Amino acid sequence: MTHESTAVGLASAYSNATTASGDWWRDAVIYQVYVRSFADSDGDGIGDLRGVRSRLPHLARLGVDAVWLTPFYVSPQADGGYDVADYRAVDPLFGDLADADELVRAAHELGLRVIVDVVPNHTSEQHPWFRAALAGEPGARERYLFRRGRGADGSLPPNDWESIFGGPAWTRVADGEWYLHLFAPEQPDLDWTHPEVTAEFDSVLRFWLDLGVDGFRIDVAHGMVKADGLPDIGRGAQATLIGTEPLPFFDQDGVHEIHRAWRRLLDSYEGARIGVAEAWAPSSERLALYVRPDELHQAFNFRFLNCPWDPGAMRTVIDESLSATTAVGAPTTWVLSNHDVVRHVTRYGGGAQGLARARAAAMLMLSLPGSAYLYQGEELGLPEVADLPPESRQDPAFRRGRRQQIPVPAVDPAPGPGPAAPGIIAPRPGEPTPPQSAPSPHSQPESGAGPQPHACCGPQTRAGAGPGPDPLTAPQAHAPTRPQAETGTGAQPQACCGPEAVTGAGPEAEMGGGAGGDPLTAPEADGQDGLRDGCRVPIPWAGAEPPYGFGPVGSWLPQPPEWAGLSVAAQTGDPHSTLELYRAALELRRAMPGLGAPEAGPSPDPRGMRWLPSPDGVLLFTRPGFACTLNTRPEPVELPAPGRPVLSSAPVQTDGRTVRLPPDSCTWWAF
Repeated sequence: MTHESTAVGLASAYSNATTASGDWWRDAVIYQVYVRSFADSDGDGIGDLRGVRSRLPHLARLGVDAVWLTPFYVSPQADGGYDVADYRAVDPLFGDLADADELVRAAHELGLRVIVDVVPNHTSEQHPWFRAALAGEPGARERYLFRRGRGADGSLPPNDWESIFGGPAWTRVADGEWYLHLFAPEQPDLDWTHPEVTAEFDSVLRFWLDLGVDGFRIDVAHGMVKADGLPDIGRGAQATLIGTEPLPFFDQDGVHEIHRAWRRLLDSYEGARIGVAEAWAPSSERLALYVRPDELHQAFNFRFLNCPWDPGAMRTVIDESLSATTAVGAPTTWVLSNHDVVRHVTRYGGGAQGLARARAAAMLMLSLPGSAYLYQGEELGLPEVADLPPESRQDPAFRRGRRQQIPVPAVDPAPGPGPAAPGIIAPRPGEPTPPQSAPSPHSQPESGAGPQPHACCGPQTRAGAGPGPDPLTAPQAHAPTRPQAETGTGAQPQACCGPEAVTGAGPEAEMGGGAGGDPLTAPEADGQDGLRDGCRVPIPWAGAEPPYGFGPVGSWLPQPPEWAGLSVAAQTGDPHSTLELYRAALELRRAMPGLGAPEAGPSPDPRGMRWLPSPDGVLLFTRPGFACTLNTRPEPVELPAPGRPVLSSAPVQTDGRTVRLPPDSCTWWAF
């Protein structure tokens, strides 16, 4: 008997114990909306809050529990809104505060919770505080990390810290002082030892909680506290060390007191409001500290996202993640894609193979204990768009420019972002002369080039099945690479903050090298590679031609012509489509008591999960009344049937006693 890949019309939704008790977040499926690329309501080619509201029924039908919105605050958009100039206002690009309020209300009416981004590590350079600091307002610089430079004349940066985007993490102003920016120069780091900073963000959180949001995804949750004395690191390519080694600017113990205070604030509101840490830590045990009972509710599990298509590596990551979070009584989160990494269809090899693996990986993720995050468009099986023309790219780090000194103007700080901040001289990062050679999506990566994680939302990942060392676990790597969709190595997209250009990087830094040099693989480019646009292309809703229902006219990034067959309308009702697979999986996840949160009550395994013996290349585990098989091999595998098949990412053949698992597939079983 052949069991088809998806099932339609499953049992009615089941409300499990954790949801009923209010701990909805412990097994929630949360859908990330990249607002700019979700739905455009006003015809300017850019997604907005009204567009999101109009498409909420899709998310309700999909079966998710909550929506996470990327930043929509007032911002000069130097880095996609992760450079905030006003934390309490909506940027006109996305609507206004009334639109935000209506979106939250509409989501709640559909049974969806809403999580919004908060960006506490840094502000925009156009934030009134930083404008005041440049204008010389007394005490204004104390809110940021301004320091005198080293050397006889103070012309050297205060320490050897590097921006996540490459180059020094310091920019000098004309009066000789330097300010710290772990990301783009447009994103100066705040000094969280200053009481005004603490009070301001308490107020910001209360503002949005009072509006009705259900929680916050905390950007760079590991970065607000720096080691005393800002000590040197003593080596370069520091972006490659994030998440693998202790660093004086990330994962300092002091951040936990901030998160404890925020947990107390969240708990003071009704309705189980949550905090989600976007945090990098050298180990699963360090990451688990962010989700202790008196701290945040969730922390992104980027080790799972980084994991290659290898059963041994997957099992290790799953075991270590569950062990660490179980030790502190917290759920584990699982994620495969987001707005900062190559989509996992492409990471897993691209084409039919990549899609098969992506479907299987999604089913594996949704069967594990804890909470799962979906990135918009993954339910459609969207691949990375690796051939965007250079002129259409908008990732600010794609074209790197050298930052000039910032003079200190004698002006009153403006109360809003306004025009360009005073004291910033052209060329601005992101606006240099175009590179001499346009990036090719088919360039080969350097041998051993590894992940270069960025603090906002995950690493630059390349998970493929190709030969040679695993590019995701080679810590020696330091040169960014370009995508290779055909082999699945993919791009290594940066996360949420702008370009890597800073004063003192040398003339080569502007273009990433000398004449004819490659701006994305030059030695100076030890940070992010600026190729995040490929995962941010607006998603297709309906129609045979772009913009596929995204909006009335075009879209800010061009959509591929082959996406017509991947739209929501095209896939709806097709039992073999990726969309219907996700819908069926989410419905079953609610219907089967053995899925979702760990089983309540005493158990020899508090995770309610047990690995069983399986053939090479196959993972097999059980949870109460449920089994999951994952075949990572390129050929079918036969084994005893662990139960009755209820859902599979590809058709499986079984006579009730044995089963023939298709290659690169995942199957769910009931017993």
